[in-house]
Amino acid sequence: MNPSLLRILDANANRAREALRVIEDYARFVLNDQLICGRLKQLRHDLAQASGGFVADAILHRDTPGDVGTATKTDQELRRDDIGQVVTAAGKRLGEALRTIEEYLKTEDPASASKIESLRYRFYDIEQQIARTVRSAAGGLATVRLYVLITEKLCSRPWLEAAEQAILGGADCLQLREKELESGELLKRARQLVELCRRHNAISIINDRPDIAILSGADGVHVGQGDLPAVEARKIVGRQRIVGVSTHTLEQARQAVRDGADYIGVGPVFPSSTKPRDFLPGLDFARQVAQAELPIPAVAIAGITAANVDEVLETGIGAVAVTAAVISAPDIRAAASQIKERIRRHAAARDTSKHHDALGRSAV
Repeated sequence: MNPSLLRILDANANRAREALRVIEDYARFVLNDQLICGRLKQLRHDLAQASGGFVADAILHRDTPGDVGTATKTDQELRRDDIGQVVTAAGKRLGEALRTIEEYLKTEDPASASKIESLRYRFYDIEQQIARTVRSAAGGLATVRLYVLITEKLCSRPWLEAAEQAILGGADCLQLREKELESGELLKRARQLVELCRRHNAISIINDRPDIAILSGADGVHVGQGDLPAVEARKIVGRQRIVGVSTHTLEQARQAVRDGADYIGVGPVFPSSTKPRDFLPGLDFARQVAQAELPIPAVAIAGITAANVDEVLETGIGAVAVTAAVISAPDIRAAASQIKERIRRHAAARDTSKHHDALGRSAV
């Protein structure tokens, strides 16, 4: 290879390796995501192998003092507002570097160029996985209105079909709640649910099992008061996965906030066959939570149906979790759609009322 080509390949191989390390450290220390970290590590090793044919010669032709590009910097390069921008910039550098190596290698070694192309597409997939992980915890919860729990024995049709019909009917988030399955079967189902949710841009939650949440790639885990504490669940799933907590008193709700929960389940608001309780906090508890204006989303749960969802929404809680009212219905999609439409109407009415109140105050 001629010296100029080797210098191009050397500069971009260095750029790619450095960017990969930046992103890998983010996956390791910020996301705490073992699967993403492992994929990035393997990609780094495969890049070293794919570039091995030119690296040694390229190093010999390196001319850092004579490289006119080393002194060229932009203001944007010298500033990063947060670590998210650091990772985004590293991702762009990596994609550009791999494409540059690929294109120039085509002139000398088409077989190696093809390998680099494959690595580039693998990275695009990992980059999307990182974005989904960050988005699900950072902002996805704010848009959840209908949360559906999936338990096979309550489904009116095969569980995965029931889950898809719930999403098509308007469910924003699905929780896999199977208390009696062996771990292997639970993991298998969790992966199926995660894949389904990704296809439909819905959030996936696993009940009680942070280990299954990680292994399946789910967006988060939900724990009850008698399960693993939220603080401990967070240590397992990391900062960028969702941790939800069931609460039955206002103090438990406030403690969940202190423990770093991303959302709380509020209830039972009505008696429920899925989780019978002697203690029924009811609608009064939902109203207390809404009035407390906690800094995380609250989802009312238990016994909610199309017939009583308006009562729940009147408390000020804007999201509901349902099980039998949707997945046990003969037409799951229609059942979910009916509840979701009631939520939409209530939200629209509330927004209109707030707008009128604001106009009234401004006129005074």
